[in-house]
Amino acid sequence: MSGAVTGGEALVAALAAHDVDTVFGIPGTHNLPVYAALARQGIRHVSPRHEQGAAFAADGWARVSGRPGVCLTTTGPAVLNAATAAAQSYSDSVPVLLVSPGMPLDHPGRGNGLLHEVKDQRAALDAVLAYSHRVTSVAEIPLAVAQAYASMRSGRPRPVHLEIPLDLLDASAPAPPVSPVPLAPAPLPPETARHAARHLAAAERPVVIAGGGSAGAHREVRELAERLGAPVVTTAAGKGTVADRHPLAVGAGLHHRAVHDLVADADAVLAVGTELSPAELWNGPLEFTGTLLRIDADPQTVITNARPDLPLVADAALALQAILAALEPGPPSGDGASRAAAARAERDAQARAQGAAHLELTGALAAALGDNGILAADSAMAAYYGALSNLPAHRPRSFLYPAGLGTLGYALPAAIGAKLARPEAPVIALHGDGGVMFTVQELAAAAQLRLPLPVVVSDNGGYGEIRNEMAGRHEPVHAVDLPGTDFVGLARALGGHGVRARTAGQLADALTAALTADRPTLVHWTEPADR
Repeated sequence: MSGAVTGGEALVAALAAHDVDTVFGIPGTHNLPVYAALARQGIRHVSPRHEQGAAFAADGWARVSGRPGVCLTTTGPAVLNAATAAAQSYSDSVPVLLVSPGMPLDHPGRGNGLLHEVKDQRAALDAVLAYSHRVTSVAEIPLAVAQAYASMRSGRPRPVHLEIPLDLLDASAPAPPVSPVPLAPAPLPPETARHAARHLAAAERPVVIAGGGSAGAHREVRELAERLGAPVVTTAAGKGTVADRHPLAVGAGLHHRAVHDLVADADAVLAVGTELSPAELWNGPLEFTGTLLRIDADPQTVITNARPDLPLVADAALALQAILAALEPGPPSGDGASRAAAARAERDAQARAQGAAHLELTGALAAALGDNGILAADSAMAAYYGALSNLPAHRPRSFLYPAGLGTLGYALPAAIGAKLARPEAPVIALHGDGGVMFTVQELAAAAQLRLPLPVVVSDNGGYGEIRNEMAGRHEPVHAVDLPGTDFVGLARALGGHGVRARTAGQLADALTAALTADRPTLVHWTEPADR
């Protein structure tokens, strides 16, 4: 058949056409035709030790690079293993393409016990991602990939699952390539931009809230804040959008009372690329007593959790550019730097009190990471009480955290993806002793890759947050204490280095050495209260 390619070849050629150079995955019986094509195409393949780790690594790669990550699994248990990580990507608006085989085209609807058979694999993935699509021919594969990338690169970025019937991967047919769809980000209409500019220019006490959707517009966020004299607070995903040393930066953490007070006092609030989600507003929703303007690429998100006076559905960078152009020249009204400094001092005091047990740790992390580093943090007390608010960040895409779904085990595999996306940057993973056990096997993957990756395990003897919640409910405290693990020995068994740090000085030395080591280093750190 002239011009015919296998389904596996069609898939890999389509990925290459969309500039994919790295794929995270694990080979299996049903996806071998894809692996044959990967080897011939020269796309780098990274082999985590569990499919959840593969999808978390693709997520970390996407967050740092700003491009969709790719995760390849086989059928059934493999793709279901990756589903939790992909659901985290959905929750945090991270573009990841999850590709797996599916049952053959002629597979009976009620099943017949074929290897890796799932009742309805496509529906299972469709329930937790933006969508799951099952192709029906080899010729459709390039189109399906192009559609997936168009979906992930327009509007709100979210993960997509592509299912290819396993018999199509070996089948041959013509599959004409489909070029990437040229996308024009949604601009803000000029009159709407002028309307927004008038609201903001009239404000005497403006505030900017920067979320993860502002990462690609960080220069515009900073410039607008400076033009308005507006203090800037950020979500977890927006951390570093405005450098923490900037005089208008208040820092991250929407849950702090200081942030609530600052927002309540504002006569205009501009929220850029944020859900204003309950997962980050631990002390209840923000109170908007002034005008609320929200910029978001998603028309549903822009009216969710807080109803704006002026919803601005557009690409963040283009919207901010249009508003900046519409602003009349002149100095900002009010002293934004003084307001930011006061709010920052109050927020810092609250953050230090809340994260007191983790201040030695965050200080050592800050020194090791410098201005250019990346922290991949797990859903651990050391992260959400410690690093979220107490670790300075000076650039966007430098704090990776599973904010929405709150999965355990995220940090290590995400850090692997981050380090591969930005090999020149210092990258550190931060775990608790409970959560690290969900994905600790990925130390072996990092060791195989020879990554100089410090993995800090902050040990509080089990599931510390749940222990505290049980006690707070005046209920029996049980099932939360974990016996001590020889983390140093475990790290060495998996091919890495392992060290025990008992003082702040030892921790600092361990991190410095680990960032230039020939493999990953697990640093076992006991929190001060538990020594």
